[in-house]
Amino acid sequence: MITENCLPCHFKFTVSEKSPRFEGLKNKSAKTMRKHLVVLLLLMAFSIKWAKADEGMWLPYLLGQQTYNDMVKRGLKLTKEQLYSINKASVKDAIVIFGGGCTGEIVSNEGLIFTNHHCGYDAIATASSVEHNYLKNGFYAQNKQQEIASPKLSVQFLVKVDDVTKEVEEALKGLSGVDRVRKEQEVFTQIATKATEGTAYEAKVVPMFKGNQYLIFVYERYKDIRLVGTPPESVGKFGGDTDNWEWPRHTGDFSIFRVYADKNGKPAPYSAENVPLKPKHFLPVSIKGIKENDYAMIFGYPGGTNRYETSYGIELKNSVENPSLVNLRDVRLKAMFEQMKKDPAVKLQLASSYAGIANYWKFFDGETKQLEKYHVLEAKRKQEAAFIKWAQGKPEFANIFNDYAANYKAWSPYAKGRAYLNEGILGSPLAAFAGSLMGVERALVTANMPKDAVQKAVEAAVAARKNFLESENKPSDEKILAATCHMFYTDIPKDQQPIGFYEDLQSKYGPLNEDATYRKWAANLMANTMIFNDAKWDAFVKNPDATTLQADPAFAYASAFVKNYSGKYLPLYNQFVVKNNDLGREYLKGVMQMEPNANRYPDANFTMRVSYGQVKPYSPRDAVYYDYVTTMKGVLEKYVPGDYEFDLPANYQDLYNKKDFGQYKDPKHNDVVVCFITTNDITGGNSGSPVINANGELIGLAFDGNYEALSHKIQFDSNYNRTICVDVRYVLWCIEKLGGAKNIINELKLVK
Repeated sequence: MITENCLPCHFKFTVSEKSPRFEGLKNKSAKTMRKHLVVLLLLMAFSIKWAKADEGMWLPYLLGQQTYNDMVKRGLKLTKEQLYSINKASVKDAIVIFGGGCTGEIVSNEGLIFTNHHCGYDAIATASSVEHNYLKNGFYAQNKQQEIASPKLSVQFLVKVDDVTKEVEEALKGLSGVDRVRKEQEVFTQIATKATEGTAYEAKVVPMFKGNQYLIFVYERYKDIRLVGTPPESVGKFGGDTDNWEWPRHTGDFSIFRVYADKNGKPAPYSAENVPLKPKHFLPVSIKGIKENDYAMIFGYPGGTNRYETSYGIELKNSVENPSLVNLRDVRLKAMFEQMKKDPAVKLQLASSYAGIANYWKFFDGETKQLEKYHVLEAKRKQEAAFIKWAQGKPEFANIFNDYAANYKAWSPYAKGRAYLNEGILGSPLAAFAGSLMGVERALVTANMPKDAVQKAVEAAVAARKNFLESENKPSDEKILAATCHMFYTDIPKDQQPIGFYEDLQSKYGPLNEDATYRKWAANLMANTMIFNDAKWDAFVKNPDATTLQADPAFAYASAFVKNYSGKYLPLYNQFVVKNNDLGREYLKGVMQMEPNANRYPDANFTMRVSYGQVKPYSPRDAVYYDYVTTMKGVLEKYVPGDYEFDLPANYQDLYNKKDFGQYKDPKHNDVVVCFITTNDITGGNSGSPVINANGELIGLAFDGNYEALSHKIQFDSNYNRTICVDVRYVLWCIEKLGGAKNIINELKLVK
């Protein structure tokens, strides 16, 4: 069995003889000094042990005894079985995959879900209109009849996890490269089908430790999910992009939904006859408050880390991938924001897309800066040098890093072009939709296709166009088209550009080094594509033919770049990925043989994990100290009336001035705590995860990391890493006092 691990932490402790602290020690007797030294050493040992424990996204199913014992020493009062059990109700039964990439938690015996505001953002925006703008003004159902169906949402409960390593490895024995990938998918499907036979469950086989272990996760999916409540965006997204990934934070990042089921408690499509789900377990909600060093545990679905990444991967990320993504997203965001400021309807239309693009624009900018600041590349090279030394004379492992070097050398010249296609050319919503029409082209020009292939492809395109037009903002998209097309020409080697495209553009619109050329081209493309012309589109749908499609300027543009990449560089990228996967699996296998007694946790991969740590302040740089909580006082200090990011609802300031805090006031601060930070290890996908105290009670919702530790996907920083959480007392204050929804409070099991 592969167990879990915390990577070692290193501490340095010195006391200057000239310091007041040393002078005070000199005046004490030798016996007293020895006593202080013993206490100091004990404290150091204590802190080292605890700092190490904060790293790790542990599998509850395989929670090692060493890790569990440490959780208990930190304060945990629950048994292993209370954390994860197949046969009995446990914490895992209150945790759900929310939508496609977030976490939620069940907080009542009627299927009530708490998650983040940004996780419910798309559902809230979809339910909104200019007349009923729930995104802007907030919404709370006063009864279940007022709850709003969210047809695009679903939640998944984890039923069980099993280890299927032996079964997979037997099927993959002796295979590598593309043959292994193909067989792996076949085996995964077989195992998942067998595991769910005769049930409505879904299953997924997931590689752990880069393919050195395989687990199957079985889920039950519920599709009738309804919006129950959301704060106004000025609360739920307070601070906007300025405060994103930053501490101190004052964001009320929460929203509320409910799971519905049929009368037997089973998943069912939306129906007025459905009833609230009676869950196996729900989390009590603690309003006792938090204090420094309190135990904090986070359950959820962290999306992805790569902590066993090599120095070659970090070098490519820092030099090519991250800067490309940041620059291209910056262009898109500016074009969108310019239009969103002008019109509330446009803001509502683009809100969800803008938020998603902006979130990781700032993340990848910060990730590169932190990786460089903390010399992670150099640290990886030292680890690899130790491995290479150990691997000498071991044929299975001796050439791994020579092969890594060759693999990255072969792919790196084309990595920027791939980024510019995905984040630039296809960053235009119009170009992305036009590119999707290549499926129609394929059906039209490929011989021996099924008779109904064209009809099905066209019907799919018609449905996709409807969705595209609903979300399309022409003025911003036109600017994105022009800017990203120009950037591709400027930044990507000429021999990697589509043959003839830019020469044709120059002959029709002007010099290729001038912005005006691309603006004229983009305006002409937007004006003449059939995608925006109902008459031309309907004529094409009625009588589809490849010549008409290929002559369309939007399709011609998108397909030129996609075909250029697919024909020349996609095969190289696939070879690179397959080879990297094989090398990564062998490298980690070697590391485990080199350090056979180490406990390890697998990289995050959107499977249920638990992390644990403490409520704790930090000092990010010289002379700067950050407390572990923020309060409503800080919200008012940031408040700027009418501002895009720092506005507040009309009644917020009145309630604060009256000190109308109710049962949610923190006695130490004589205020409501808005957010707090912990040392827990999380990443994207943990958004909405419950922060749970030692007794298994909800104390907050995790929603962000801090800027000083944005290298966490690659390397956890035990000194600076903090998880930013909205305090559940602020959530409840917003629901009851700001929103007037006492009915929701009454549904919860409050622990006072």
